[in-house]
Amino acid sequence: MPPLELPLGLGTSGLDDPAECAATVTAALEAGYRHVDTAQMYGNEAAVGEGITAADVDRDDVIVATKVHPDNLAPEDVRETARESLDRLGLDRVDLLYAHWPTGAYDPAATLPAFDALCEEGLTDHVGVSNFTPELFREADQILDAPIAAHQVECHPQFQQPALRELAAERDHRLVGYSPLARGDLFDDDELLAIADRHGLSPSILALGWAVARGVTPIPKATGNHVTENLRAADAAVPESALDAIDALERGERRIDPDDAAWNR
Repeated sequence: MPPLELPLGLGTSGLDDPAECAATVTAALEAGYRHVDTAQMYGNEAAVGEGITAADVDRDDVIVATKVHPDNLAPEDVRETARESLDRLGLDRVDLLYAHWPTGAYDPAATLPAFDALCEEGLTDHVGVSNFTPELFREADQILDAPIAAHQVECHPQFQQPALRELAAERDHRLVGYSPLARGDLFDDDELLAIADRHGLSPSILALGWAVARGVTPIPKATGNHVTENLRAADAAVPESALDAIDALERGERRIDPDDAAWNR
């Protein structure tokens, strides 16, 4: 199977109201999004599925991704809960299935073959991992038969993940960036606002355009008018001088604090 092409996507973490979530997914797909991301942990797979079904878009044109909860990463739970996710989504397969965090019930030697089995059964087209360190990624890559298609992590101008971006280029997988606007904190970053003002770009377009230019697939959560505005970043012409200026904003500042066990198994 060829490498997975992942366009800028719609993140759905925090879209807790079912009606709003479904309507947002439908609006995003009809606006041009072709990548929707959810997770067992978000509790909104059913609403995401309703939004996909309601959209006037061919299902085969949409990349649907979900993630197995860390507590469900024992082999039998992977198989059972992945099927439950499909039922909630109203789909017979997902395009991309992630192991959400390398913690909880995660045991690479036991967990990862269960993801391979789901690929072999046709329940997912691709396997991904999320929130792995470079070392844990390499370990998973050695165990899995299926190539790791994507690695999803927090990534934004204040937390740029250079080591994981380098690894993605080296191993030819997609690095997917959640919280690409630092949960809104970028709108209070005076340096980023100054860069945006100099180049006549909105801060969101600038930040998302930086991610795309640096080889990261951002999945911003958005509602209302922000859904269509964020999509513009996929084709935004961000000058190299602006990209270089954003590179200098790295502060190593996370917005999602991982449990210690996720990084020190």
